[in-house]
Amino acid sequence: MSKFIHEKIELLQQLRTALYNRDFLLTWEQADEDLNAVTLVAESFKELHKAGISFRTFETGLAISIFRDNSTRTRFSFASAANALGLTLSDLDEEKSQIAHGETVRETATMISFLAEIVGIRDDMFLGEGNKYMREFGAAIQESYEQGILHQRPNIVNLQCDIDHPTQALADLMQLKNTFGSLENLRGKKIAMTWAYSPSYGKPLSVPQGIIGLMSRFGMDVSLAYPEGYGLIPEVIELAKRQSVQHNGKFEVVNSMDEAFENADIVYPKSWAPYHVMQRRTVLLNNSDKAGLKELEKECLANNAKFKNWECDEQKMKLTKNGEALYMHCLPADISDVSCTEGEVSRKVFEKYRLGTYTEASYKPFVIAAMMFLMRMQHPAEKLQAIVNRNQKRSV
Repeated sequence: MSKFIHEKIELLQQLRTALYNRDFLLTWEQADEDLNAVTLVAESFKELHKAGISFRTFETGLAISIFRDNSTRTRFSFASAANALGLTLSDLDEEKSQIAHGETVRETATMISFLAEIVGIRDDMFLGEGNKYMREFGAAIQESYEQGILHQRPNIVNLQCDIDHPTQALADLMQLKNTFGSLENLRGKKIAMTWAYSPSYGKPLSVPQGIIGLMSRFGMDVSLAYPEGYGLIPEVIELAKRQSVQHNGKFEVVNSMDEAFENADIVYPKSWAPYHVMQRRTVLLNNSDKAGLKELEKECLANNAKFKNWECDEQKMKLTKNGEALYMHCLPADISDVSCTEGEVSRKVFEKYRLGTYTEASYKPFVIAAMMFLMRMQHPAEKLQAIVNRNQKRSV
């Protein structure tokens, strides 16, 4: 254990990380060295936890979560990360706050941040609003800090917005790093990020956008597949294209699941709502137009039903590299004949890779803890070494 972490600390010392006192809102806003640092610290924390060693870092302080959408994995990963670092978790329930009485974002941000270290926010349902909300929240606490109202400025972690899902994408990156041995070994590997059929509608765009926005930075062959009309935010697609060129990788958009799966090393079949649908849905939600939302849902489900053959099944998996590509999913997956009649993935394929997807999810609490650590520790390598030297057991 000590040799493994010592190697990680040595690598961390060589990096010029710039996450200290910064928010983590989009992966493509972070330098390569910062992303590498997150994986190194997360790997170290995972190894410490496995060995029963505490990586408690704070003596006091709050980690505040704001979930404006439902969550299981990310909610409990954030709570676990906060607890492991020594922070007390406080969840902002907007219905129990004064927000319903007209309290502004600017006021809420300051009022909950007096003794806070980290604020985690999930706001993914309103296209054009989620990431904007996080930045408005950040600007408010920055003003209060500069004016001396806050003794310190807490940092914001994006727990999923309308544009990106950084904690998920980085957990996925760690799964790939562990599977293929290193980040360098990802170069030339083909990942198929494909739309898949779902009997529901309105699923955010942030997971596929997070994948193409991150994996295009590692020299991978990224194949984005979706039926015509199911496109993502155009700016994110253009970003992935530019990053692929910069990092000597490949990026393509195809309208065939089979074509994307062909010779793929990794497949990521995941349903999402079309960009133009999310635009319409946001307007209807803002106007509280229940009748319009119901009509939109009916229209979208009918359109989804045209593409029920977009399912990850055994035949499609045979198209992949040696018929044994790594299957990935952010969970929960729509599993045919299990959670629904017809869905994103067949029962046999999902069962084969089920424990692998659990491993994929298991990286998330350590990724979030690593983000928090790097944002709050000015000298992370030295602090991590001190934790190792302390060698404090989690239980007596």
